[in-house]
This record gives sequence, C-alpha cells and structure tokens, in this order.
Amino acid sequence: MKYKTLGNTGLLVSQLCLGTMTFSDGSGVYKHIGDVDQVGADELVKASIDAGINFFDTADVYSAGASESTLGQSLKNLGVPRNGIVLATKVYSRMGQGRNDVGASRGHIMDAVEASLRRLQTDHIDLYQIHATDTLTPVEETLRALDDLIRQGKVRYTGVSNWQAWRVATALGISARLNLARFNTLQAYYSIAGRDLERELGPLLEAEKMGLLVWSPLAGGLLSGKFSRENQSPEGSRRSSFDFPIVDKERAWNVVDVLKPIAETHGCSPARIALAWLLSKPVVTSVIVGAKRLGQLEDNIAAVDIALNDDEIRQLDAVSELPAEYPGWMLATQAADRLGPVDLWGDKTSSAS
Repeated sequence: MKYKTLGNTGLLVSQLCLGTMTFSDGSGVYKHIGDVDQVGADELVKASIDAGINFFDTADVYSAGASESTLGQSLKNLGVPRNGIVLATKVYSRMGQGRNDVGASRGHIMDAVEASLRRLQTDHIDLYQIHATDTLTPVEETLRALDDLIRQGKVRYTGVSNWQAWRVATALGISARLNLARFNTLQAYYSIAGRDLERELGPLLEAEKMGLLVWSPLAGGLLSGKFSRENQSPEGSRRSSFDFPIVDKERAWNVVDVLKPIAETHGCSPARIALAWLLSKPVVTSVIVGAKRLGQLEDNIAAVDIALNDDEIRQLDAVSELPAEYPGWMLATQAADRLGPVDLWGDKTSSAS
C-alpha cells in the first residue's frame, strides 16, 4: 500500500480508503447498495487493515446511522488502535423529522457531530465532511462551526463533498480572511467513465493543494467487468436496479471496450485497470472502494499493484477524453500563441523558454 498526505497537511492516508456505505441494515435506498452485517463488516475491515489501508469513510446518513455504528463496533471488535487509523464521516443529510434535522447550519452540525461520535464509539473524528451544498446556510456559519469543533478537539480536519468549484473557492477565501480552519479535502465522483471533475474542480484542487477523495470509482459498478455494450443489465448487479451515478453510456461502453484487452494483458479484472488509471492521476489522494464480499474487496485492493505503461494510459485517456467545452477550448487556443512558436516576419521562429 502507498500513502499520500491528506491535502496540504502532514496526515498520511492510504491511497485506497474503505467506504462503508454497504454496512447497512438493507432498508430504504441503501437496500440497493448492500446489507453487510456486523460479521461481514468485521471481515472487510480486518482485510483492509491487513492490506495496509488506514483510511475509513462513512456518513451519518448511510442507513440512518447504521453504517457508523457498524464501523465503530468493527474497530472495537478487532481491537484496532484509534491512533492507527484515519476515520472520516459526513454531515448534512436529514437525520430526523424536525425542520433543522438537515443541513450545514451550526445547529445541525453541533447536534450531528455528537451523534456520530456516539455511534462511532470515539472521542474525535479525523476528517469531518460537509456532505452537500446547503443553499440556506451562509458558508461562514458552516466554517465557524467546523472551526469550533477543531478547537474543541472533536474534529481534526475538515472537508467537503459534492460542491461546485466556485463554492469551494469562496469557502477557502473566507477561511483565509477570518483565520478559520480551511477545507483540506473534496470528496467527489470521478472515474474513467466520468471525468467532468477535470474541467474546474481538478485545477482548483491542485492550485489550492486540497486532497481529492474519489467516490464511485467504478461508476456504480459499470466498470466492474460485469457490464458491456451487449449486457447492459446483468442479473444481481446493483447498477441494474439503481442506475447511479449518471454516466454517458455510449462513452462508457467505448471505455469498457478498451479496458478489457488491457485487463487481459495484465491478467486481471477491468475493475483493477479502472482503479489503477485513477491512482495514476496526481490530483487523486485516495480512492474510496466499497464492497459487499471479501473477494470483491481483495480484487480492488490488488489495483495498487498494477503499473500501467505509457501506451496503456494514452489509450485510456484518449477513449475517455471529455468533449471540448467553453472556455476550455478557447483557453487552449490562446495558450498556444503564448507558449508556442512565434513567426513575426515569416522567415524565422522562436519559442518561449
């Protein structure tokens, strides 16, 4: 296992993170995700730790708290030292029937963090993330609440999930102006079948030295190897009953067509190649992998040992390339004049160095 710093911090996290959305009682929307019980969760957590994974991600909303409770109990059952792991959870989603049982207000955050700490059976959360955009709460209020939690020792680092680039940039500016703890990470959807993040969010993360935590790296199972242009709804697949995240299917099938022969060359599943492609991207800090079965998790973990060569990466980049979009194509056109060859008089050229 390899490790990276969590954004612009000194905290080291494994390049693979165990996502625990599958730790569930199987109720509600999460019945489509998984129903891993305590015994199964203990097995997956142990296998992750044995493989060198030190990073675990959950959220209060996953099965109405059942995921947090199951993860906390697993860590206790296995006797995992608290300082040996990095524990991440999220806040925002509705956790009750009250008007204020949802959102990123100070009120909801302060209530939610106490509930998460109890379920996780810990006195602190390493990475506390705002799970969604709250259009009612001022960003400054959210940031001040998170800063207070850090000062109280209940939270050590903060992050955000599923925010637009402009909103993240606004939050970073407010943090700098008011001397508040800044967001260290963005948790976002990114896969070889869905590279929209590269347009605005990717450059922002690199410029601000924020970490990227990738959710749904296999596009909801679409890149697992079960799906193809000829078999778009394999029996027993989660994506067949819960078609999420949104993907341009035609482009995805083109990607799968390239993934499969590369996987055959490496003697592995297409899923490993899709994960290895993500791990090759400098902007990626950690890829969140979820599993319902031990064999599935072990296959995903093996992706860290795949070394794609330059030609394989070129093929995968080409087939998954985003269509040109303004202002990107205009920026590229104008940059060519700034950085490319110069021919002022028609008889000589020079280039910027």
